[in-house]
Amino acid sequence: MSKVSSEYVEIKVDDGTSMQAWFARPAEQQAKRGLLVFQEAFGVNAHIRDVTERFAGLGFAAVAPELFHRSAPPKWEGRYDDFPSAMQQLQKLTEPGLENDVRSTYNWLKNRAEVGDAIACIGYCMGGRTSFLANSVVPLKAAISYYGGGIPALLGRTSKLQAPMLLFWGELDQHIPPEQRNQVTKAMRDANKQYVDVVFSNADHGFFCDARKSYEPGAARLAWDLTRSFLDARV
Repeated sequence: MSKVSSEYVEIKVDDGTSMQAWFARPAEQQAKRGLLVFQEAFGVNAHIRDVTERFAGLGFAAVAPELFHRSAPPKWEGRYDDFPSAMQQLQKLTEPGLENDVRSTYNWLKNRAEVGDAIACIGYCMGGRTSFLANSVVPLKAAISYYGGGIPALLGRTSKLQAPMLLFWGELDQHIPPEQRNQVTKAMRDANKQYVDVVFSNADHGFFCDARKSYEPGAARLAWDLTRSFLDARV
């Protein structure tokens, strides 16, 4: 992986608000691909910033917008052992707000990173749900969701999905039962949308995050390899 340059940037949102975002890009070459990185419920924390930089090391101009910017102070971070605080922020999110954030981040990246329309998205936890939403809002080349909870509430958008999706789940995840996973894949199949569905039998919710107790190294490594291959094939 190449050296990266990273910093906080400010993105103006179409609804008149503004948000901080963590922006990472290759330090010694021009990025030819762009990636929107959507946070967990715990903010654009050290883990999300690290993941964003890992993608920059692969040659992406990657940006992680702070999706709680309407309700939380800039650079807000929640603790993994304090989900109630994160839930307070989650409950204030709205679909129109997320749509504005997605569009504004996409346009910001397209206009500043010189990647053209070679832009994909990825999200973790609530960001996985946001990744599904984003795929219905902007013309992405690929979209990836890691254990995205609450996607069934967005299935009315399935016909609008513009890019193939890679879906990761943990079979031990009590937050996302098999019924919900099956709802998502059935909707995509019925709408004739391209998708890859991956369920790790030994993984729980948050298995990719090495800062969580539920981290599962084997599943995380394999998911990373599949993620890279999926993006390389489409972006």
